[in-house]
Amino acid sequence: MRLFVALDIDAAIRERVAAFRDEMRLLAAGVRWVGPETFHVTLQFLGETQKAEEIKRALTQVKAAPVTMTFRAAGFFPTPQRARVFWVGIESGAELQSLADNIGEALAPLGFKPVEGSYHPHLTLARAGSARPHQKPGDKPAPGLQAVRAKLEAQPQPEFGTMTAHEFILYQSTLTPSGSRYTRLATFPLS
Repeated sequence: MRLFVALDIDAAIRERVAAFRDEMRLLAAGVRWVGPETFHVTLQFLGETQKAEEIKRALTQVKAAPVTMTFRAAGFFPTPQRARVFWVGIESGAELQSLADNIGEALAPLGFKPVEGSYHPHLTLARAGSARPHQKPGDKPAPGLQAVRAKLEAQPQPEFGTMTAHEFILYQSTLTPSGSRYTRLATFPLS
């Protein structure tokens, strides 16, 4: 099973981000766009594992406060000039970092490495080229996102809204020819 831990997104924010994605999508043929039904805020990617039941037990021990997030602005990884991933930014207080840290600590005894350094939340909208976030010498920019970049530079940064997450979720990701399909395996409250 391919698993990850994430926060879901409120319907109103999902709709606003999807409308923005659809507008930008017209500018970038040959780019793999993420479907709005799969928008989420990844807290920790676990990869292929058969430890679903152990993970669920470990995640029940995570104690964290609800997380307020503001979805605003858009950008590119690794850089705007070498854009391979197009994302929407997420601003949050210390609660989001604390939640990510607590999840990492809870899963470390099962062999999962916590995210190193600061957690940089974002919502992926599209991937171009190999979608590797780190460039290597000789990598060329993925041309598909350059028109999106030009449009973003010519307008104010977008605002999508603020929400408070009251739960986090363990998801299973199933890869299909038409893209990833996500299934909720367990939901854990934040209080």
